[in-house]
Formats: sequence, structure tokens, C-alpha cells
Amino acid sequence: MGLFKDLFGKNEGKPGKVEVKVPWKPLVSVHQLDEIAEKSNAKTQVIFKHSTTCGISRMVLNTFNGSYDIPEGTMDLYYLDLHAFREVSNETGYKFQVTHQSPQLLVIRNGVVVAHESHGGINAIDLKAFI
Repeated sequence: MGLFKDLFGKNEGKPGKVEVKVPWKPLVSVHQLDEIAEKSNAKTQVIFKHSTTCGISRMVLNTFNGSYDIPEGTMDLYYLDLHAFREVSNETGYKFQVTHQSPQLLVIRNGVVVAHESHGGINAIDLKAFI
């Protein structure tokens, strides 16, 4: 098991990249969308729409999580399981005027989407530019 832990585990105690945990907030209610729009006047808000049944969505999410390096407290990040919260996913598109994609990342400032991408384009967004 040691070999597999080294290959696929966290390699605790070994030097290397320090893993930063993404401070996801669950997006589970349509009412949160108004709060997100309001909070975006003071701080960037990000929504990650994820399909729990899609391998590509899982791969993009894992890559996003693995490369996340935003200073703590500079933006709020919301995770939306679009299968469990279909109504919230639909309303997100209406509220922020974006066509539904999955996976999809929306960056919101001053109540509007200032950047959005889907699939492989998600990890190309430079979130630091929106701090």
C-alpha cells in the first residue's frame, strides 16, 4: 500500500507543492443569487457549476482545485451541484445572463458576469485579475 499512497496519496511530510484548499461555499438556494450579486459590489464572487455525473466536469474541478492559489478572503467561491440544485442552476443563467454550460465558471463583479468559461476554458481564467 505504501507505493500506492506515494503515487496517489498526499505524500505528507515530503517537500513539494503546498496544497491550498479552495474555500467553497455551497450554492443551494435561489435566494443566494441576490446575495451574491449584492456582495459582488465589494468583493469578486465566483460560481463553479459542476455536473457530478460528468467525467470532464470532475477533471476540470480537480484541476481547478489543484491549481488554486488565490489569497484568502479576496473573493467568495460558490460550488453548485447542478443536478442536486437544478432550479438554482437554471436561475443562475437567467439572473446573470449566461447560457447554461457544464462545467461552467462565472466571475461576478458589481452584479454582472465579467468573465465566464466552460470546460477546458475554466482553468484558463486568471482569477487574480479580478481581485
